[in-house]
Amino acid sequence: MPPRIKKTQRLYTALENPAGFSRVILFCIVLVAPIAAQAENTANDQLKRGELVYQRFCSLCHGVNLEGQKNWRIRKPDGKLPAPPHDETGHTWHHADELLFGITKQGLVPPYAPPDYKSDMPAWGNTLSDDDIWAVIAYIKSRWPEETRKIQADINNEALQRQRK
Repeated sequence: MPPRIKKTQRLYTALENPAGFSRVILFCIVLVAPIAAQAENTANDQLKRGELVYQRFCSLCHGVNLEGQKNWRIRKPDGKLPAPPHDETGHTWHHADELLFGITKQGLVPPYAPPDYKSDMPAWGNTLSDDDIWAVIAYIKSRWPEETRKIQADINNEALQRQRK
């Protein structure tokens, strides 16, 4: 009998009695728990990094609490719109992550805006790394209510489906 089949049979034999089953479950917990904890730590590190980058580079225009500038829907005399909020009162959550990434990296230029669109939004691609930009997006999303995050996740899924076609 090949070694692989013997190992599989031993596993099934272990699972047949309660003590063996408990050992297998304990083994799985011991094996998986550190991996899950590491993933959680990585996510927390990304959010912390995102908050630091946001506060340093984005908050001047978009607000310390993601509140944006006053009257952000009304064009200024120069034709530009004030910086919108990134909290749930704005429209950031209406967009897929890839679009948010592109706008942050390249600015509000085609294909992210019409050719003649006027904006104070700079391109951050020469200042921030891709990881920094993704961290900021993760931080912004972490501040949204659960329902808003669910809607935006659906928008992301729809965007991915369109890309695959």
